[in-house]
Amino acid sequence: MAVLEKKATQDAIDLENKYGAHNYHPLPVVLSKGEGVYVWDVEGKKYYDFLSAYSAVNQGHCHPKIVGAMDAQAKTLTLTSRAFYNDMLGKYEKYASEYFNFDKLLPMNTGAEAVETALKICRKWAYEKKGISENEAEIIVCTNNFHGRTTTIISFSNDEVARNHFGPYTQGFTKIEYDNLEALKDALENNKNVAGFLVEPIQGEAGVYVPSKGYLREAKALCEANNVLFIADEVQTGIARTGKLLAVDHENVKPDILILGKALSGGAYPVSAVLANDEVMNVIRPGNHGSTFGGNPVAAAVAMAALDVIKDENLAENAEKLGQLFRSELNKYIENSSIVKLVRGKGLLNAIVINDTEDSDTAWNMCLKLRDNGLLAKPTHGNIIRFAPPLVMNEEQLLDCVSIITKTLKEFEK
Repeated sequence: MAVLEKKATQDAIDLENKYGAHNYHPLPVVLSKGEGVYVWDVEGKKYYDFLSAYSAVNQGHCHPKIVGAMDAQAKTLTLTSRAFYNDMLGKYEKYASEYFNFDKLLPMNTGAEAVETALKICRKWAYEKKGISENEAEIIVCTNNFHGRTTTIISFSNDEVARNHFGPYTQGFTKIEYDNLEALKDALENNKNVAGFLVEPIQGEAGVYVPSKGYLREAKALCEANNVLFIADEVQTGIARTGKLLAVDHENVKPDILILGKALSGGAYPVSAVLANDEVMNVIRPGNHGSTFGGNPVAAAVAMAALDVIKDENLAENAEKLGQLFRSELNKYIENSSIVKLVRGKGLLNAIVINDTEDSDTAWNMCLKLRDNGLLAKPTHGNIIRFAPPLVMNEEQLLDCVSIITKTLKEFEK
């Protein structure tokens, strides 16, 4: 890289470091363009995007149908707030409710907002429908969860980096071990004040931890038996990422409350949603919850186009097929590897576990080398690298990426 080119990258990084809060630790690459499965940096180097903005860009970068819908609506009407009706929100609510087979949708903007919304709905249902005494409702969550970083959400996180020095913490949450049905059963049966069970069908930020077969199905059955709402956080796992429309579909589970975000807009615009049937959603009345931007016309147009793309381009089926191929090809390499322990995942949400300690910099250095070799990914939890390319990827591109990954891993073999 020429000195002038290096300066363009460094200048952009320096601007962020000087004028932006230091709440992220990005890989040192400065992107300026994206199309489909590819992104380009400020020097014009092309990369495979193997993170998809944490599964927000399932439909690929700058999908013309999604961008077209955004552009057309932005030229017509962008925001009315919810003080007035607009001609797009109802269409979107109907479309998405029928798409996911629920009665109603409550629109928000970000994944963390949607989680907070689901928690409020669950608590209000507990007091008005289940009969739990005011301020006594408990919601069960899992260790190593990631549902966002708001004050309430970090209150039930065990990520000390996210928690430290942000107390006092919000009460009303019981933590149990993930993928442990006995722990869930005990928590449900020994506390009459449990209102809901909030769970990620696959724990993404924890390192793409896939629960045992039958866990979600049995967990839902336990919730039903104890009149407790099953709340599925599908912000990262939903919208075709795992090879089904929703990750819970792998076990034919219907959540009582469904949380969506990220790919609900194809990465083009902040859009999130909470869906539930009338029995649950009707506890929300005017003044209980809201958002100036939630349900704005641009968001509605973008979300409908994004969901159209998922269906029209069979992206769930493509994720299932390519995910199996990806894990199969990597397992061939892992059989004789000393640096990689395993690959795990569903669909095109996968991770490799590096044979090193969590506090090592091996995974980070691997991601730097992957970048040099034309593929962008990011570590999580120190010794895990998450791989989540756009679902519009084809088999030839996937195999090219596997080649880049294995070539990179070879450089780290002991």
